[in-house]
Amino acid sequence: MSGDSFLLTQTYPEPTPPGQRCRPGDQEALYGTGLPLSPRGVTLSPPSPPDVFVINNSLRTSSPLADAYWQKPNEEGPERGLLNSEQAPVTSRPVIGLSARGGAGSGGGERCWDGSVLAWTVAARAGGGLRSLYLRKVLPLEEAYRFHEFHSPALEDADFENKPMILLVGQYSTGKTTFIRYLLEQDFPGMRIGPEPTTDSFIAVMYGETEGSTPGNALVVDPKKPFRKLSRFGNAFLNRFMCSQLPNQVLKSISIIDSPGILSGEKQRISRGYDFCQVLQWFAERVDRIILLFDAHKLDISDEFSEAIKAFRGQDDKIRVVLNKADQVDTQQLMRVYGALMWSLGKVINTPEVLRVYIGSFWAQPLQNTDNRRLFEAEAQDLFRDIQSLPQKAAVRKLNDLIKRARLAKVHAYIISHLKKEMPSVFGKENKKRELISRLPEIYIQLQREYQISAGDFPEVKAMQEQLENYDFTKFHSLKPKLIEAVDNMLSNKISSLMSLISQEEMSMPTQLVQGGAFDGTTEGPFNQGYGEGAKEGADEEEWVVAKDKPVYDELFYTLSPVNGKISGVNAKKEMVTSKLPNSVLGKIWKLADCDCDGMLDEEEFALAKHLIKIKLDGYELPNSLPPHLVPPSHRKSLPKAD
Repeated sequence: MSGDSFLLTQTYPEPTPPGQRCRPGDQEALYGTGLPLSPRGVTLSPPSPPDVFVINNSLRTSSPLADAYWQKPNEEGPERGLLNSEQAPVTSRPVIGLSARGGAGSGGGERCWDGSVLAWTVAARAGGGLRSLYLRKVLPLEEAYRFHEFHSPALEDADFENKPMILLVGQYSTGKTTFIRYLLEQDFPGMRIGPEPTTDSFIAVMYGETEGSTPGNALVVDPKKPFRKLSRFGNAFLNRFMCSQLPNQVLKSISIIDSPGILSGEKQRISRGYDFCQVLQWFAERVDRIILLFDAHKLDISDEFSEAIKAFRGQDDKIRVVLNKADQVDTQQLMRVYGALMWSLGKVINTPEVLRVYIGSFWAQPLQNTDNRRLFEAEAQDLFRDIQSLPQKAAVRKLNDLIKRARLAKVHAYIISHLKKEMPSVFGKENKKRELISRLPEIYIQLQREYQISAGDFPEVKAMQEQLENYDFTKFHSLKPKLIEAVDNMLSNKISSLMSLISQEEMSMPTQLVQGGAFDGTTEGPFNQGYGEGAKEGADEEEWVVAKDKPVYDELFYTLSPVNGKISGVNAKKEMVTSKLPNSVLGKIWKLADCDCDGMLDEEEFALAKHLIKIKLDGYELPNSLPPHLVPPSHRKSLPKAD
């Protein structure tokens, strides 16, 4: 950077070309008055960034959700910090001392009188807001009480910006890799399918302009990927981790993590060379959906699979269960298989709620048993809708995970500071440490009462006791109320602001759904779920669909004493209530069938009412408004003839 010129840069949230320089003489208008930053001479990308103010000779943003940084050159590399913090370097001189007059220099930032360079980036989107809240409120608390050593590594930028991810977990040969192949409708690098244990690695299937794969050791040093913290699991894991990239429409919206097939027996668990359950827990904290796959012929839950499921503790809302290969059994056997699966899951997942189980055959091959075809189609559509909604719910999911993390960080701080407080200053430290570890369950209860914390917010006692064995309690920090207050303030005030921002984004942006692959096969055309069924029956036929049953309906109509070709509501009610449908449903049917709104039904309207009753009795939903193909012929408006 040369001269005294300066430059504004901003990202939403990806970097964009720098904005134009402010014109000479604009400096005082921008900073000298302390008013909001003027957009004059600056290229802004919609939506407009939060305003930047001058307060006490320092720059501040009006939005608590903005990402704002200062940057100062250094021999070892640029120093960088949050502009909203007390570290902002523009406090030594009034900001009006900055000068925009001078040479036509280049660079990003402001030339201050003390020679430092000030630059900021504003991310007005929800991802930037989450990142900012985490860096300013939660991270200081985590670092003060060694949260990252006990629970989870610090979050990075990629964790807030990555696409929704799906983690597939299951025993070998349950169809995990085939399920991915089914969704993508194409092979991906590293894919191996077979009846024997084939997938021996974690494979992250992600979007890329060119098809290829990246090994684990290279993947964990890529700042654009959310896997950098996996390096702590060592080479034994990284040699069994890779990323497959390919240009697939589905992967533009989501990423999929394929996991090794889970085996039974102690030998296989130990021979992995890394803590399999810890890796699953790391992924579970960061993915949007966890899909457990079961084979209809293999419902036993091995010891390792049981431990893997327990690693998902606290992530129950993300878990979905798929009973795959269900076409290989008949209806009676399927009922028994489903019951056995629910019984097995009930022993492993300790929740009062029943997990959602999707039943089907998730591969692009003919069904071996077609008795339950309609059930499989309906279940597949439900699962597709759940997956398709992930991009739209991604911001809310990340917000939810941040709240859970903040609550756990608070509880961890209370535990660590309490242990510190109980330690003697000179003698008997080791004995006291052993005593405190053994009394940890009692300490949990004491902290619950003292700080009004739910028992569900505390980490597992046994795991915490094992970790505490390796630490010197005297080196822990005492409780710092300001750090706790910052997190409490975030949870009570800042989160509501962020929720409003997320709601505004969802309203202003078009609905984001996963597209491509298997998701496109059932969205349009005659193979769409419900096509030609219920109220949609006859939509593509020229003849009125009610006409085929109209002779039967006409006989009933003329037994109801029509006057001038119409029956009254009283007489129509006598026949309609024989369906035993509730009055609320029959009232809706009456409104749909009474096309001319005269309070009476002619023979076509009556036939339509009986047809709608039949639709409801067959288990289909009634339309909110009458589709054009169901309108009786005599009530259809004649189309204008062409000249």
